[in-house]
Amino acid sequence: MPFSGKATYTAGSTLPEIAEDVSDLVSLASPYETALLDALGDPARPARSTVHEWLEDSLLPNSSTINDSTYTNVLTDTTFVITHVDRFRVGDLIRIEGATEVMLVTIVDTGSSTLTVTRGYGASAASSLSNGAKVIILANAALEGADAAAARFTAQSRRINYTQIFSSTVEVSGSELAVKQLGVADELNYQKQQRTRELLRDLENSVINGRAPASSPEGSASVRRTMRGILSFVTTNVFVPSVSDFPEETALTEIQLNLALREVWQGSAGQVDTIVCGGREKRMINNFLASSRRYTPQSDTFRDNVSVYESDFGVCRIVMSRWMPSGVVLLLDSSRIEVMPLSGRTFAYKPLARTGDRESGQVVGEYTLELRNENAHGVITGLLG
Repeated sequence: MPFSGKATYTAGSTLPEIAEDVSDLVSLASPYETALLDALGDPARPARSTVHEWLEDSLLPNSSTINDSTYTNVLTDTTFVITHVDRFRVGDLIRIEGATEVMLVTIVDTGSSTLTVTRGYGASAASSLSNGAKVIILANAALEGADAAAARFTAQSRRINYTQIFSSTVEVSGSELAVKQLGVADELNYQKQQRTRELLRDLENSVINGRAPASSPEGSASVRRTMRGILSFVTTNVFVPSVSDFPEETALTEIQLNLALREVWQGSAGQVDTIVCGGREKRMINNFLASSRRYTPQSDTFRDNVSVYESDFGVCRIVMSRWMPSGVVLLLDSSRIEVMPLSGRTFAYKPLARTGDRESGQVVGEYTLELRNENAHGVITGLLG
């Protein structure tokens, strides 16, 4: 039989060439969405070093607490021990949180950490003083013609994170490149795309949950350099609801969420605009609407979704990320967060030297997280549902 060039089933030359009925489409089932990275958007600038630093500052604090165990609802005493006496000056007008009485500071004794005050300033009604009460400075009233007071200032502080290298190897044989593939026009490009998706998924996971090494975090030949994630940065505003406070068995409630947003608002100039949670916690947020949900007889659509939560403390979009730990909700000011590449190190494919009948290379990127003013963010944890 002359050579025809066709490939036929070897059982007989009279049978037609066999064709498979396979859809020319590769369906991807694994989750690869990066909801948080998409919400944050591209950074304004790249990192310039593997050790990435930024500066933060704060205003002089205007409150402290009474630290005097002899005080128990005292209405008349004019001296008391204060925790941070250096925050006060003669001429300060102060009041106790939750009370209307205004007091004038007349003596600041730094040696004994004691304030001497004039009670009931401006004919304000006397209030009880108690140990642990918060003392708020209204303002300082300077005397006309007085000399300038000693300068006071805060020192800028450096914050630090580290870049992390994300890499994945791609390798396709010469035969795979030559044959016609089902659903894939170019196997090498397809593998690049798949590995990049995996690395983006890992980047979002690291942005949320990443940790730096306890020692030599800058990395070495034997220590892998890893970046800190959001959860490792936020330490000031950590809220852990208790069963006694919330009998709903620590399922996330609107009361808890508003309390956390209020605490962040009180303690910083941050504007929480993003709530990041997992699927179970998203269902808890959706349940906020349960008591007020109404339907008409003509309604044939059941809506049970909260995508934006608007409160007195800001308008927050809800971002559902698969990589959030169970029982944890993040409250973020997205204007203070950037996920940035090291300059020239965004995800890219780099071919490797050929050592045989195959094409190989690496998809490589190096990124870090810059989270400014950690007290402008919050985290609710310990939710059981």
